Amino acid sequence: MRPVYMISGGITKFAKAHPRKDFRLMVKEAYDYALADVPRLTKEMIDGAVGSYFSDHFTRQLKAASMVQDYLGLCPKPSKRVEGGGATGGLCFQSAWEAIASGRMNCCVAFGFETMSRVNTWKGNEFIALASDTNFDFPVGGFYTGYYAMMVQRHMYEFGTTVEQMAMVSIKNHTNALYNPYAQKAKRLTIKDVRESPMVATPLTMEDICVMSDGAAVCILASEEVAQQVCHRPVKITGVGSGSDAMRMADRPRGKVILLPHESEADYRHLHYPGVHSFRGGRMAAKLAYEMAGITNPLEELSFVELHDAYTSSEIQTYEDLGLCRYGEGGQFVESGAPFMASIEYGLELPDQGRLPVNPSGGLLACGHPVGATGLMQAVFAFWQLQGSIEKHLGNDQLQVPNPKRGLIHSHAGTGTYITVSILEACE
Repeated sequence: MRPVYMISGGITKFAKAHPRKDFRLMVKEAYDYALADVPRLTKEMIDGAVGSYFSDHFTRQLKAASMVQDYLGLCPKPSKRVEGGGATGGLCFQSAWEAIASGRMNCCVAFGFETMSRVNTWKGNEFIALASDTNFDFPVGGFYTGYYAMMVQRHMYEFGTTVEQMAMVSIKNHTNALYNPYAQKAKRLTIKDVRESPMVATPLTMEDICVMSDGAAVCILASEEVAQQVCHRPVKITGVGSGSDAMRMADRPRGKVILLPHESEADYRHLHYPGVHSFRGGRMAAKLAYEMAGITNPLEELSFVELHDAYTSSEIQTYEDLGLCRYGEGGQFVESGAPFMASIEYGLELPDQGRLPVNPSGGLLACGHPVGATGLMQAVFAFWQLQGSIEKHLGNDQLQVPNPKRGLIHSHAGTGTYITVSILEACE
């Protein structure tokens, strides 16, 4: 298995709608931005591409990735489409990694997009709900905010998690996005603002939930030889992991907690796992990525995390799956201030502010969630962080983590049916 490096990335602004741009043009803009950042990389050096988008329904176009491949001028080079619900972008990133690691390619483009504005919101929610069991959950009114509301109700019952702690996640991510010009929904919020926004599914309000978006993102991955030729500061991908779970939550069995290196069975003697309060697939993805990257304590060894926060509640759940804190302590973790940026004022009392920033970009809550692009957007922001080039790309340095060494990106589908975790490290 060969070392793999990320050498460039680009994104479009995520927005409620880009009515003047189709999916091909959005990807081309992100691709051109990425190429401009590595001028020594020629099109002839690119061996192929992997494309990702969640739903054919939004574009009313099958094989849309083939059309993008042509629009980028990459035909007749190898290409394929990857799809896996909300984890589509993360799966695309890992698929490109596999192409390089295996030796099949020396340089691979990973591109993703979604054009969710082409349908009404209610119709978009129906399309997303088709990523649940259409023989069981969907016919009885299943939709994703309802699923996540149920899960966090259980989290609150089991562990004492509060709606105020969830609101702190929303405050953090929307405030971070004020310094991210690519974000869709940047604003300052208070706990009162979050709790008084319209209720969608108790206890989740509008400010607890990400929004549908139009947008695209591109990552360029390469072998060590190509990276040294064209990139002054490549970023190494040192760990990849993925996990899965049953589509129907009712089918998920209880068992022993999948332990990370810094945990023991004694930590969870009384925990009913995974229940509906935890994502078993996320824990497996983290375990495998940590093993590959040689991480024994993520809280101490990571510099930042970009995770899939489709809901404030799922960010709290994911702190625990990633081992940033013990199961049941996610609410306390956000309340401590640990996942907030050290340099930003949030209007909250945060005793441990900045210990491990989570979603400096603003995450899905504030950036938006054009599904096929989201996981790749996380990789682009992680790449810029580790290069120390946030100011260059965003026009300010407010979101730059000081001296970052290692970052984690996390992409999540359904109610935890596909989950990916990838570890990226700065090179000397």
